[in-house]
Amino acid sequence: MLILRRRRNESILIGDNIRITILECASDGVRVAIDAPKQISIIREELSEAEQTNKTALAPKNNSVHSLQAALTQYFHNNNSSSD
Repeated sequence: MLILRRRRNESILIGDNIRITILECASDGVRVAIDAPKQISIIREELSEAEQTNKTALAPKNNSVHSLQAALTQYFHNNNSSSD
């Protein structure tokens, strides 16, 4: 990790095409401006973490898929044999 000290209106360059400029320093936070190509995604870390949590919650667990498959197989087997 690189730690730098910057003042208002000073910038940090990342590579040739990303510039981070300090706009304002206050007791409740720092405002920054990020100038980067459109194809580079820029998102707040907490939103990225929330997105990952949501994706994980929506993804079925392997054992739950197998349990559902077994339950459906049993259900259809029972319904087909009782109608005979």
